[in-house]
Amino acid sequence: MEWLHELIFQPSYLQTVLLIAVISAIGLALGQIKVKTVSLGVAFVFFIGIIIGEICDRLDIRTQIQMVQFAQNFGLILFVYSLGVQVGPGFFTSLRQGGLKLNLFGFSAIVLTTLTAIIAFLVTGLPFPDIMGLLCGAATNTPMLGAAQQSFLEVHPDQIRAANNMASACAVGYPFGVLGVLVCMIVLRFALRGREGEKKSHNETYVAEFHVSNPALFGRMIGDVNQLTDKHLIISRLWRDGKIVIPSAKTVLRKDDHLLAVLHPGDVEQFKVIFGEQDDKDWNRPDIDWNHIDGSNLVSRHVLVTKRHLNGVKIGSLHLRNSFDINITRVGRAGIELVASPGLRLQLGDRLTVVGTETAIAKVSEILGNEEKELRNPNLVAVFIGIFLGVVLGAIPIAVPGISVPVKLGIAGGPIIVGILMGAFGPRIHLSTYTTRSANLMVRQIGIVMYLACLGYGAGHGFIDTVFCLNGLVWILVSLFIATVPVLVCGFIQSRLGKNDYAQTAGTLCAAMANPMALSYVNSNSDEEEASEAYATVYPLAMFIRVISAQLIMLLFA
Repeated sequence: MEWLHELIFQPSYLQTVLLIAVISAIGLALGQIKVKTVSLGVAFVFFIGIIIGEICDRLDIRTQIQMVQFAQNFGLILFVYSLGVQVGPGFFTSLRQGGLKLNLFGFSAIVLTTLTAIIAFLVTGLPFPDIMGLLCGAATNTPMLGAAQQSFLEVHPDQIRAANNMASACAVGYPFGVLGVLVCMIVLRFALRGREGEKKSHNETYVAEFHVSNPALFGRMIGDVNQLTDKHLIISRLWRDGKIVIPSAKTVLRKDDHLLAVLHPGDVEQFKVIFGEQDDKDWNRPDIDWNHIDGSNLVSRHVLVTKRHLNGVKIGSLHLRNSFDINITRVGRAGIELVASPGLRLQLGDRLTVVGTETAIAKVSEILGNEEKELRNPNLVAVFIGIFLGVVLGAIPIAVPGISVPVKLGIAGGPIIVGILMGAFGPRIHLSTYTTRSANLMVRQIGIVMYLACLGYGAGHGFIDTVFCLNGLVWILVSLFIATVPVLVCGFIQSRLGKNDYAQTAGTLCAAMANPMALSYVNSNSDEEEASEAYATVYPLAMFIRVISAQLIMLLFA
């Protein structure tokens, strides 16, 4: 059994793999246990890591710390990059719809945590470098710690010990910052239960029936309507004298024509003025049978884009409407419905809603692919290109006027930004980033589990000794105070004043506190897309502000 003893007690890469596997397996198994509908899920891995880290410390079991740190950082990179790719297609839409408001609430959380730390400094009398370290730990932001240390040493180059204490305080505050925010997410979940708020719709399309009664349009072609406005709509059906046709850009409008159109919800009033009237019938009910709405041979079918050479191609350039007498009305992408305007670029995995005859739709399906099995093979080239670019972006020093130390986005900020950009714009350069939702979720889960297992293990060494000493207890209480009070206050204010639901509120606060573990809990207990989009919307700016504010605070108070 000597081989087993060496495997467990001898520092090696195999020992590190074994350690991560044990922590993850136990944590994930216990995370499935529910107590009164509450389960920590993947977050339990963190606490099992602390326990096993403490046990290993007691038994004098040493590991290759570089291997643990690599696994921790690589897990975080996988998580944030995959998250960015997933929300990328709808990111800029969400930014336009409510991104400014979410970032303002995220900024308020950053300001409030900073004020809370200053209050703790005034009340406890702890050295300010210690308080700053606890703030970095409570905000789970190590780039912030690095910026604060560098700024402090530039002003006080001889106080190396104080700078080291800052790092020690951050190490103590980090696990309790993670725990504090997680507890806040649980409290907010129950406190905001039943509160719908103003939920952000993931549907950018609206179906409306217009009655052509504007004399200015009589005798004009449908294509001329696009010259009257910069807005877009797709007319899928035209009713005239009891007959139905699929209109084209050259179809001439007549008085009392009825048009069934797909457009953006915010553009309805403008097109109502252009056409003259809008019928009252609700065409957005989920129970409408689109294949039997008018007794014609026209049907509505979903067609998948699975041919890779179509990735990034504009819908209009395929000339499908004129070639097959069909209309593409909507494009489903990453849970979002988009208006199928001619200039919209297709992405691999798009689900197109096509209106036409069965024969015509079958021909269109051949051109687009419509082979679901083709989407099961992940495009790993794009994944590793994205990770490479994300790490490079995170390492670029950004000079900020008035700040002596360059700012870096780090291994979390860089990959999430690149992931968002590749998810949103990859097809424009014919780079396919498509993965199935289950594949993306698996990569994210593997990343966050690796990150939490290593993070907990690292925090577990000497954990009990730190907790049960006087200075350690004060540090713990201060870090919990910084991590919980501002989050709860901002959470209730955001839900009341901002009219946001739990998913948006929690995603925003997790981003402001740079806490992916708490986000995983939120995703498992709410609308995952909504929480993740809020997180991705707020996180990049929050990370940037945290790093800059750390340097400014140190210059003012230290």
